[in-house]
Amino acid sequence: MTASLVVMEVCVKRAVLGVASVGLVLSAAVAAFASPAKGVIPTLETAGVAFTEGKYVFNRPGVNHGAFEWSGRLQDVISTDRHNVYVEVKIQGHGWVRYYGKQRGAVELHKSNWNGAQRYTGEARLRACRDRGTLRPDNCMRSKMLTYDWDHG
Repeated sequence: MTASLVVMEVCVKRAVLGVASVGLVLSAAVAAFASPAKGVIPTLETAGVAFTEGKYVFNRPGVNHGAFEWSGRLQDVISTDRHNVYVEVKIQGHGWVRYYGKQRGAVELHKSNWNGAQRYTGEARLRACRDRGTLRPDNCMRSKMLTYDWDHG
């Protein structure tokens, strides 16, 4: 082999490695953006109600409407009080949405909340409550806010 062919072969190998490394960097950046923000919801509880084993995902744009997807176990912990329990979820720009449990029991919930006017959700509030009927106010815990900053994720 002549010296010029060896030099050319080395240059081609370096160019191919350079292109491959740029491709890896770009694919890692795309994968980071595509990954949803996941987490654990701390136990939500107040007198008579507990929401446990909670998990959430802020879905990326285009996946499940860019929804805040959550799951967990809602339980009536004072079965003798004859009151039902519920979890409320509020996403940015909307009111509270209520998901009832089962009186004197527990239910597994898996729900999604989203704003149809937005590509994705980045803020959600949750709280657990005991429904005490129409004459007495419900007792609800202080809401827990979960956020994800899609611009700086």
